[in-house]
Amino acid sequence: MTVFLIYKAILCVLIFAVSLGVAAYATWWERKFAALLQDRKGPNRAGPLGLFQPLADGGKMFMKEEIIPNVSNKFLFILGPSLFLFLSFLTGVLIPWGKDFTYDGHALALQLTDINVGLLYILGVTSIAVYGIIIGGWASNNKYSLLGAVRASSQMISYEIAMGISIIALVITAGGTLSFREILDTQDAGLANICYQPLGFLIFFICALAETNRAPFDLAECETELVGGYHTEYSAFKLGAFMFGEYINMFVSSAIMAGLYFGGYNFPFAKEFYHMIGLEDGSAWISLIGAGVYLIKTFIFISVFMWIRWTLPRFRYDQLMNLGWRVLIPLSLLNLAITVLVEIFIRGTIQL
Repeated sequence: MTVFLIYKAILCVLIFAVSLGVAAYATWWERKFAALLQDRKGPNRAGPLGLFQPLADGGKMFMKEEIIPNVSNKFLFILGPSLFLFLSFLTGVLIPWGKDFTYDGHALALQLTDINVGLLYILGVTSIAVYGIIIGGWASNNKYSLLGAVRASSQMISYEIAMGISIIALVITAGGTLSFREILDTQDAGLANICYQPLGFLIFFICALAETNRAPFDLAECETELVGGYHTEYSAFKLGAFMFGEYINMFVSSAIMAGLYFGGYNFPFAKEFYHMIGLEDGSAWISLIGAGVYLIKTFIFISVFMWIRWTLPRFRYDQLMNLGWRVLIPLSLLNLAITVLVEIFIRGTIQL
């Protein structure tokens, strides 16, 4: 029990540190990636290749003057970014980064916790996360901030319906389980879920872009008409908390898509590869290799998020709503119907 508790404490600190590190250096990679697309160098002054730039930006956020408007609700003004950042961390506690391994007779997992309704937990936490934006926008007592918060809440409601329906189709394909780890394990020996749910993945991916407020769905912070959106009145570390939360959400969303649709720590011919290099089930090396594969898949999705941001123009708000209600929801219902028919008449996993 002592070994288990110590391991969980170390894993908790490690995942927290990795999330912060990825969020910090995702800003560096986004600027480098944008520079690559635009034929320029990007950050190149702070350290080799500009690798110290995130440290400089973080230090600047900490040391800048904190300004809280006199007309704001000060308690809620501070609560908004704090809640948003806190809930961003909570989303990733169910992600299994690797297979279970054995140490000193104890079975350990590269996962903080696993519950049998893991997907419902993820949907629930992502739904609550928008409250940080709403609270921050309302507490600022600024019309532009309030409009940005209202946009964020309506955007979340619109796209979460299609996302939820696409996940129902995925759950049916995975045999009815809601456990994140069990869905990954169903892709161990067979095909990844992307082969069974290509339309469901496309819907989920578009909804993930919208729920993380990434371009072309960043209408909640559209500077052309809302100055800065819901964080117009924020400065210093409170503004940094919103930005960190957004990048952590992008990291977690990428990890969720890589796990649900692309097998997570599984990869083609994994068993043959482990057997070839002499690794047996329960080896810690198998867990570490799987975690590396998972992180590579996640990094690819993060890069796609950034590629889309620097390629596509921003939607108008009516286009954003029309896409959610008139396109994605009907498509997700069609995908669900097709999934049920395939599972009944072709794969035979559902009995009438």
